[in-house]
Amino acid sequence: MPESTAPVRVSALDVLRLLTEIVAFGSIALWGFFTWPFPWNIVVGIGAPALAIVVWALFVSPKAVLSVHPFVRMVVELLIFLSATLSWWALGQPWIGLAVGVVCVAVGVAVNRKTAA
Repeated sequence: MPESTAPVRVSALDVLRLLTEIVAFGSIALWGFFTWPFPWNIVVGIGAPALAIVVWALFVSPKAVLSVHPFVRMVVELLIFLSATLSWWALGQPWIGLAVGVVCVAVGVAVNRKTAA
């Protein structure tokens, strides 16, 4: 039986979730590039966000490779947001880290609440 070709509706929460994920991965990349000495800053600046993206793709993405309980998905997403927050703290910008953490977690909770309903 052919699958439905109905268009997928993108909500404002979906756009906010995308933006918070981009900010989180960008924050991790900035941490890698600015806190490590020269040869390692390239490795960590590329490797750390790449690892975070792989973990996100495995567990959290809309078409995740591994199907896990929603609680596990939420914990993995929170760990990625915690990494972004701690990245800003390590860069000496705790207020930016706090703001990133609060916004990312608020959007994550709103999105998970919407999908649970």
